[in-house]
Amino acid sequence: MNDKKIRVLVAKPGLDGHDRGAKVIAAALRDAGMEVIYTGLHQTPEKIAATALQEDVDVVALSVLSGAHMTLFPRVVDLLQESGMTDVLVTGGGIIPAEDAETLQAKGVGRLFGPGTATTDAVEYIRAWFTDRGVGRSTE
Repeated sequence: MNDKKIRVLVAKPGLDGHDRGAKVIAAALRDAGMEVIYTGLHQTPEKIAATALQEDVDVVALSVLSGAHMTLFPRVVDLLQESGMTDVLVTGGGIIPAEDAETLQAKGVGRLFGPGTATTDAVEYIRAWFTDRGVGRSTE
């Protein structure tokens, strides 16, 4: 088993200026033993993908409350794949209708979390994703 911690990039793409949820999930992931990089507000998909590559992250967690999730999530997935980062989990949350979440998952996005979801759900999901794929990275 590799002792390297799971590295997570938490990002706020687009023009949405509300980042409380992103900061809450970043703190929860950090408290769970993961290494967290938070990009701040108003990031472009291109900047997010470039940062993910530069920081060699395992997970990109996007927070989208602006309604642009059907554009932003797939664009980040595409850019990561174009960069050769095909084994990176793209997950996140925001105000995302169930039918849109299903469409995004069909395009390669992982589980999406809505308002009020316990932060432990996201922590457990990320850990399970790695366990299921045999990555087995420690978060201690």
